[in-house]
Amino acid sequence: MNSNNLIVLNFEEVRRRSIKVWISIPDEMLNWRPDLEALSCKEMIRHVIEGEYLYHQILENHGSSNLNDIYNPYESKVFTTVEEELEFARTYRQKFLNFIKSLSNDDLSNIKIDRSDAGYIRPLGDMLLRIAYHESVHMGQLLDYLRTAGVERTNIWD
Repeated sequence: MNSNNLIVLNFEEVRRRSIKVWISIPDEMLNWRPDLEALSCKEMIRHVIEGEYLYHQILENHGSSNLNDIYNPYESKVFTTVEEELEFARTYRQKFLNFIKSLSNDDLSNIKIDRSDAGYIRPLGDMLLRIAYHESVHMGQLLDYLRTAGVERTNIWD
């Protein structure tokens, strides 16, 4: 298995487990948040899905210097249900995975992504792993939200 296949497998596994958590959240809990400063469950789901789209744009542009100029289809999209959110994101997700599949090992090592705005410049392969980790962290946060709210949590360790 080559590097691209492993990276795509990681993204698919993280998303599969995220979806298990997301669809297990009762509709009446989607607006729940542990405190007034925290994201709600649905805001966190949107943050992850929209973030992946924006990260894809950053990777294609080799940096985030023109992030404000990038078209963001999520800006005007109102969150309705998890299923509709996932359906809306399907095309963007597939484009992102296809982008990863198109990369060479040299690309993963030699293309640098300039996130000076966030305080770092990293190789493309490193950035891809950070993006998957970002989603994993938020999945863990949502599991903690559900525990705090006394909601039964789905088993992600299948």
